[in-house]
Amino acid sequence: MPTCFFIGHREAPDSLLPQLSAAVERHIMELGVTEFVVGSYGWFDSMAARTVRATKKHYPEVTLTLLLHYHPYDRPIPTPDGFDGTFYPPGMETVPKRAAIIRANRYMVEHSDYLIAYAWHPASNARDLVEYAKKCEKRGLIQVTELQGPL
Repeated sequence: MPTCFFIGHREAPDSLLPQLSAAVERHIMELGVTEFVVGSYGWFDSMAARTVRATKKHYPEVTLTLLLHYHPYDRPIPTPDGFDGTFYPPGMETVPKRAAIIRANRYMVEHSDYLIAYAWHPASNARDLVEYAKKCEKRGLIQVTELQGPL
């Protein structure tokens, strides 16, 4: 089952919602995505999760998984309402906490079929990850959809 991951800046305008909704719909209808994975840090992640939850009403086969960046033993996180489960990437137990978000996000890029991104600011970890994903895309490992940032 094709998997789509989301990556974006913590700050994201509500005006992004129509683009985000259209991208999720396209991934389901045209690309056959049935599994979406999102983190929980920032407004973009929140909008992505809300968009998928709303879409699930029309496509019950779609699942939404919360990516855990920190070991659940240290920070137990129950599955939030509207999510189908949580995921903690294997091998993360030895990653220093300061690098956990970057490493978990990179793991998801390496293990997803699609990426929906909102990362326009050049000096950011999100933008660095999108650039990494684009290199993977050139090798046919992932397909990247970038949402338009501010002009």
